[in-house]
Amino acid sequence: MRLPIILLLSTLGAAGAAYGQSTPAPSSATQFITISNNSILSSRLIGLDVQNASGKGMGKIEDVVFEGGQISGIVLSVGEVLGSGQRYVAVDPSSISIRYIEGENRWQAMMNADLDQLKSAPEFRYEGKWKR
Repeated sequence: MRLPIILLLSTLGAAGAAYGQSTPAPSSATQFITISNNSILSSRLIGLDVQNASGKGMGKIEDVVFEGGQISGIVLSVGEVLGSGQRYVAVDPSSISIRYIEGENRWQAMMNADLDQLKSAPEFRYEGKWKR
């Protein structure tokens, strides 16, 4: 299972409208960083199952959304849990709690939602510039 790095990747940003949406031009001098042990890698988030407090599956993390250099959303694949085929919803990053369970050597994602909320959530579609 693959999973993502929120703290490190939040340095990405969006450029002006003249260039569409892209990251800013690189600085003249490359800056190297040390990644803290408290960081989460994006590769560890993608595909991570999300559960509610009752342990009910709410979907899988499909994507991480960046806007203006900040993480602005997390796209969940929820079609399987709703029995509706392929369906995606976007949630605010603060709606999902992600933690590493040391003794079990695994990541866990939780959110406070139920199936009715997922059914009524606005659908995100991979269309236009996001088309796969």
